[in-house]
Amino acid sequence: MQGMHGEYKVPGGKLVVVDLDVHDGVLRGVRVAGDFFLEPDEALHAIDRALEGAPADADAQALAARIEAGLPAGTVMVGFSAEAVGIAVRRAVARATDWTDYDWQLIHEGPQDPALHMALDEVLTGEVAAGRRPPTLRVWEWDRPAVIIGSFQSLRNEVDPAGAERHGVTVVRRISGGGAMFVEPGNTITYSLYVPQSLVSGLSFADSYAYLDDWVLGALGEMGVKAWYQPLNDIATEAGKVGGAAQKRLAAHGGAVLHHVTMSYDIDAAKMVEVLRIGREKLSGKGIASAVKRVDPLRRQTGLPRPAVIDRMVASFRGRYGLTDGKVTDEESATARLLAAGKFGSPEWTSRVP
Repeated sequence: MQGMHGEYKVPGGKLVVVDLDVHDGVLRGVRVAGDFFLEPDEALHAIDRALEGAPADADAQALAARIEAGLPAGTVMVGFSAEAVGIAVRRAVARATDWTDYDWQLIHEGPQDPALHMALDEVLTGEVAAGRRPPTLRVWEWDRPAVIIGSFQSLRNEVDPAGAERHGVTVVRRISGGGAMFVEPGNTITYSLYVPQSLVSGLSFADSYAYLDDWVLGALGEMGVKAWYQPLNDIATEAGKVGGAAQKRLAAHGGAVLHHVTMSYDIDAAKMVEVLRIGREKLSGKGIASAVKRVDPLRRQTGLPRPAVIDRMVASFRGRYGLTDGKVTDEESATARLLAAGKFGSPEWTSRVP
């Protein structure tokens, strides 16, 4: 196989580009480039030599070990790492696609109920997998307070039913894993990315989180918020965590990935710990002030109204990858409403892990 090309943008770092061929199961003609910093100059040729002849099925860690063994003494790598080069190689061999290969669509519609949001995530991911919808960024708006628990969480362990009823909080279960989210209209920023499987080809499950979150770190930086990815699925700042991500992968058709993030714009910590049991346990004996510190709202960190934060995020995405305004189609909406009324609105689904 000839003319294979892979790119990997290091989260918070630089771009690594690899071009190569594969002959008889090994890498040939490897050429590494990028906007990173590297000293001494000859280290770049050493990286190429280290990868030459490597097994084409070697994972990123094995490739990184070859690179590190072949680097001149005193080599300094800034903005990237040997593992980042290994990931770029894996993406080349897997023929991964890039963000800019697609015509991205934006969906940002009015407030909707929690069960419908859950259903839209399943439907739109499936539409991208089937090739009937382009890769899409959807910004959510909520019509009521809600707790969204992860696909595998225990309902009784996560939610205090008396607290949820007292505060009028609707409880739903999503299709992705991860932890519980407490949301109120106007107090959170939630978005979903629906992307083809090929966009994350060559990345480990953990690496895909950082890769798909990188754009929002840049957007926050443009607003004066220094943020970074904190494994496995958190977006953190010096003031505390601001968001968390979750994923679900669908294998049907060509495959697609649902990656969604909820960030705290503001937070009613007193209400949160009355509704979430897990919050109460984690913060036991530390008081409400600890809840605020643990999840630090973007309102305080940006000083901007919530719509302005969303507008700047969308503008940052558009500037990087392009983005046209779209909407949920009538067919997608009808399918999602059936799912919301059936699966996602049913006690059987919500309490499937009691």
